[in-house]
Amino acid sequence: RAKALKTGADKVYIEDLRREFVEDYVWWLVKWNAYYEGLYMLGTSVARPLIAKRQIEIARKEKAAFVAHGATGKGNDQVRFELTFYALEPGIRVIAPWRDPAWTLNSRSKMIAYAKKHGIPVPVSKAKPYSSDRNALHISFESGILEDPWREPPADMFQLSVAPEAAPDKPQYLDVGFAQGVPVSVNGRKLAPFALLETLNKIGGKHGIGRVDIVENRFVGMKSRGVYETPGGTILYAAHRAVESLAMDRETMFLRDSLMPKFAQLVYNGFWFSPEMESLKAFVDDTQKNVTGTARLKLYKGMCSVVGRSSPNSLYDPHVATFEEDAVYDQTDATG
Repeated sequence: RAKALKTGADKVYIEDLRREFVEDYVWWLVKWNAYYEGLYMLGTSVARPLIAKRQIEIARKEKAAFVAHGATGKGNDQVRFELTFYALEPGIRVIAPWRDPAWTLNSRSKMIAYAKKHGIPVPVSKAKPYSSDRNALHISFESGILEDPWREPPADMFQLSVAPEAAPDKPQYLDVGFAQGVPVSVNGRKLAPFALLETLNKIGGKHGIGRVDIVENRFVGMKSRGVYETPGGTILYAAHRAVESLAMDRETMFLRDSLMPKFAQLVYNGFWFSPEMESLKAFVDDTQKNVTGTARLKLYKGMCSVVGRSSPNSLYDPHVATFEEDAVYDQTDATG
């Protein structure tokens, strides 16, 4: 609040959207086990539509004709913000300083210098010029030495997790419970959405879980190197898939998995508020109606391994699956 007022704001809104973020955005990622290009868990992508939605709600309240964002002209976030702005308020106008030639803020170093000149504190420096986004699901890093895809990220960059080699020498076991595809408990204890994710972030970070280093294809047409920490999300994806392995039938799982890349692409590209997204949400919700149960995981030095799973809706029949003699399966049926 003090920073906003000091830099010229007339009125300030600081809102706690954590519950809404986890319940109405992150849980959809879990239901889909959603990855963009096989690795990125969409932590930044999924947060932008909520921020932009609240901006529009406040703009309506204040009768504002403009909204603004600080995304660069090279990044995905400008698209995510603006597609949401225009989807919810087609007549709104956007101020984007990084794209305005009059501002000449066309580089990270110029932005840092501008902020320093005007006494605006920013969490970057020439020594650590990372573009970083942190929310309840993850933290991301881009820019600086990360622009060289051959160089390993510096050890002191990470914030949510210890290095796997520095994690405890003893594994930790963890039970995660689900109700119709939604995470509801940790070690048998029911938790509110944000508290559950925060708990798993702390536990996963302690064991070096959830670090990803990728080169991805941005929506705006270039490749970009990103480093992500998503400890709690990594645990949830593994646990959710484990419960699904018991409670979801083969053809439904195949169809859901085949549509997952499209869902992930829509989230990544900023099409959260779109007709096709509404259709995909309705579909995945139907696939999750039997996904209730518990997964047991083993966390050890960066590894998150499923070691047990149970469900009241389990389709697994040990009498059929056994390799020993049984009275319920005629092996000659496999002839065709």
